[in-house]
Amino acid sequence: MIVPFGHVIVLAGALFLLGITCAVCRRNLIMVVLGVEIMLNAASIIFLAGALRWFSMEGQVFVLMVLAIAATEVAIGLALIVYAYRRTGSVDPINFNCLNEQPTGSQLAGFIRE
Repeated sequence: MIVPFGHVIVLAGALFLLGITCAVCRRNLIMVVLGVEIMLNAASIIFLAGALRWFSMEGQVFVLMVLAIAATEVAIGLALIVYAYRRTGSVDPINFNCLNEQPTGSQLAGFIRE
């Protein structure tokens, strides 16, 4: 491995912290999804570094699985964001407290028809 293992861990840790910061501090759902993506990429870097250090293929297999999960997460997350934007007209996460409100009879009937 050309780059020392410790440097790779520091890089992945910094990326993970940036992802957490992006997911927690932003007020836009798209940026929250982007923060989760950055965290998954940081985990992939650690898996690859471990695979290169210990000469095993398991880390590379995990990276492929993480990439597949990340692609699925983005597709489903963006679909939910589009649905939420159509429903509320905003992508601000504070506007999505629909679990706190009690649905009325007409809202339940509309939900059942959809």
